[in-house]
Amino acid sequence: MPVMLPGSRYSSPSRRLAGILGWLWLAATPAVASSGAGLATLDWTLAETLVALEAPPRGVAQVGAYHEWVGAPRLTNQVIDLGLRSQPNTELLAHLAPAHIAISPMFANLTPRLSKIGQVATFSLYTGKQEAWDEAVALTHALGEVTGRPAAAESLVEETAAHIESLRQGLPQGIPPLLIIQFMDDRHVRVFGEHSLYQAVLERLELENAWQEQTNAWGFSLVGLERLITLDAQLVVIEPYPTGIAEKLPRSALWQHLPSVRDGTWLTLPPAWSFGALPSARRFAELLAAALAVAPEA
Repeated sequence: MPVMLPGSRYSSPSRRLAGILGWLWLAATPAVASSGAGLATLDWTLAETLVALEAPPRGVAQVGAYHEWVGAPRLTNQVIDLGLRSQPNTELLAHLAPAHIAISPMFANLTPRLSKIGQVATFSLYTGKQEAWDEAVALTHALGEVTGRPAAAESLVEETAAHIESLRQGLPQGIPPLLIIQFMDDRHVRVFGEHSLYQAVLERLELENAWQEQTNAWGFSLVGLERLITLDAQLVVIEPYPTGIAEKLPRSALWQHLPSVRDGTWLTLPPAWSFGALPSARRFAELLAAALAVAPEA
């Protein structure tokens, strides 16, 4: 039977529930309490948080793509690549024989197959019921409990918040509203706003998000570039680009008409997982603060 662990609500009752369920989960395999060695995951958000808690999983799906989209924290060479997130190599996973397999609801359809290999635990994030920061904090505490590292989880929460606050204090003055986008193709982008991790970071940096339209539970709107032309904002493009897009943009009339592109103030940031938790929040804050410190003025 899969175990559903809290990751969508952060309050004293939910944290106590995380602890209760966590210790029940640990009872069968105490070794997981000191590390993630008995644990595998298909989900990159869980993987990055486990690494940040110094309890790295033994196996992660699509390790190469993890590094392309998440960037950091890096997975060590000892982490086994489990194949596709949606279609993991169950033979390899069975050979690895993890006591526990951590997934997100996105991969719930795999639970019957995975349950034959190890005990499955589902951690929720981006439910739309709370803001991304609060859910990331709850997820951190839940993973801290199930790995036996609650103190490390508390430290991760506190240190991430303190680090972002220190970055806020070092930001230059007069930063215009920002428009955080990620390309889907040469004409369509994800624009991040309410409910997104990027929005949570912008709020802590006391920066304005130019995108005030409705977003989905993951915190983005999928729109055509023409929707951005009337917005007076500084563009921030999150890598990676889809194949061939970077080469097409200089020839795109829509792209060239965006105000921030015309005046040369748009920024490009290395990958920071848009659907991540606290490690990705910290990375995005660092990359954004560094880029804004050297950004050209309009």
